[in-house]
Amino acid sequence: MSNPDEKKLHTYQDWLTWEGAWELINGKAYNMSPAPTALHQFVVGELHFALRTHLQNQSCYVFVAPFDVFFSESDSYDVPDHVTQPDLSVVCSKDRISKNGCHGAPTMVIEVLSPSTALKDFNEKFNLYQKYGVQEYWIVDPGNRTVHVNALQDGLYQLRNLYTEQDDVRSNIFKDFQISLSKLFNLET
Repeated sequence: MSNPDEKKLHTYQDWLTWEGAWELINGKAYNMSPAPTALHQFVVGELHFALRTHLQNQSCYVFVAPFDVFFSESDSYDVPDHVTQPDLSVVCSKDRISKNGCHGAPTMVIEVLSPSTALKDFNEKFNLYQKYGVQEYWIVDPGNRTVHVNALQDGLYQLRNLYTEQDDVRSNIFKDFQISLSKLFNLET
């Protein structure tokens, strides 16, 4: 096992040899450490609980990181082109779920920003999720207490709503799902 050179381009075969948690996007290695903050983990936990309660794992399954999502230019996932670990993945196609993660686009992805991941979440991951057809992409920003909800329309994300702390954030694809942002960000530290 080894660690990648973050200045070089890599392949999935390289990714298989790396120690620790890494993402591979457009050949670039992204380290998933250091550990997230308490607020980040609180927000992920609250969203996971709310989604699991709403969906009940009946036709959609909710996964929390670390959970690998594999994207491939071809229909074969033996050698994927990209590997991400979204904070939350909602998968509504059971045939995409395997013992090692999700092969293809989840229906919904939620990323909770950390200072070290914000640019990647707004840029590389935004473009990747859009390209591969993630129907809804939430970017949760605990620092600014906002949630950006992006919905796929005609192959491109259209920013549907920017929710602030006074709002209840609503999903575009799970019509009855909403969560109060004041509760979501209410961790006293």
